[in-house]
Amino acid sequence: MNTVPNKKPVVGLTCGDINGIGPEVIIKSLSDSRLTEWCTPVVFGSNRLFNFYKKGLSDYNFNYTALRDFSRLNQKQVNIYNCWEEEVAIRPGELNAEGGKYARQSLLAAANAVKNGDVDILVTAPINKKNIYSEEFPFTGHTPFLKNFFDAEEVLMLMAAGSFRVGLVTEHLPVKEVASHLDRKEILSKLLLMNSSLKKDFNVQRPKIAVLALNPHAGDEGLTGSEEEEIIRPAIKDARQHNLIVEGPFAADGFFARHYHNRFDAVLAMYHDQGLIPFKSLAIEEGINFTAGLSFVRTSPDHGTAFDIAGKGIADSTSLTAAIFEGIDIFRRRDFYEDIRKNPLKKRNIDMGVDEKIEG
Repeated sequence: MNTVPNKKPVVGLTCGDINGIGPEVIIKSLSDSRLTEWCTPVVFGSNRLFNFYKKGLSDYNFNYTALRDFSRLNQKQVNIYNCWEEEVAIRPGELNAEGGKYARQSLLAAANAVKNGDVDILVTAPINKKNIYSEEFPFTGHTPFLKNFFDAEEVLMLMAAGSFRVGLVTEHLPVKEVASHLDRKEILSKLLLMNSSLKKDFNVQRPKIAVLALNPHAGDEGLTGSEEEEIIRPAIKDARQHNLIVEGPFAADGFFARHYHNRFDAVLAMYHDQGLIPFKSLAIEEGINFTAGLSFVRTSPDHGTAFDIAGKGIADSTSLTAAIFEGIDIFRRRDFYEDIRKNPLKKRNIDMGVDEKIEG
């Protein structure tokens, strides 16, 4: 980003699992006071939680305002919105019920703040799917919860690191169930959403999308699987009839090994590890997770709770910082996109090179 935006968005950050690295990387990221030039951060958790982790991070100057009412938001400092008042035993590195309970309370409070219009951008710290899952939270992660909570028609888990972007057709499923969940209409739906998001969220005017095969060697013409011929190729054909620029299906191993992803604006993978293993290997701590299809901007770091290093002061905050700034950039791009849609003359000028495109 080259200039401070005129409209400073409110960025809500969930604390994630209180025993994971979420609170630590939040403290590290938000200790840079320059961040408040770009946004107004609101952390959903408790003063006691962050004071606990702050003690072990003496090199970081983390100052905040305790917030109970959004009408008193301090736009020049980090705000902590207290989601609970009771004393909570914090045990870094331990997977327990309390970690899930308070991660859930933080997420619900932040989601309600978004719904009420108090927060523009949601940045979620890592949760553990085992201890947060319950009758109150019957979801396998943030993405399905947000889709349900905000009644979104379709969402797409999209990993991003600069111009390298990987989306998923299926998310947190056992591998043995992936094939049975692939559907021609669902793949088309994900492609349409990816194409739309690339335009309005990432300022890509003519998106070029690659689609990965499910089976080894793209099915070997049916010898190692039929999904490519029966489901994936027809979905690609459908997408082209919607004027999308789509190629594939590509065998996943050769695709990334030959760096073909650099030829495309985004890649659609069929399942979680197919997309995330190469993404995390190539992005190297700079990747973020973005949920396309929501009415607001939601990002998160691309790592988990990392219980093995929680509380040791060594967690890397690079991905969380990237998630915050990418969220701000996407927020600005959406505003710009909506502005040019309302102003056809401005769009024509941009197409002719008269006006500058937004950067970020």
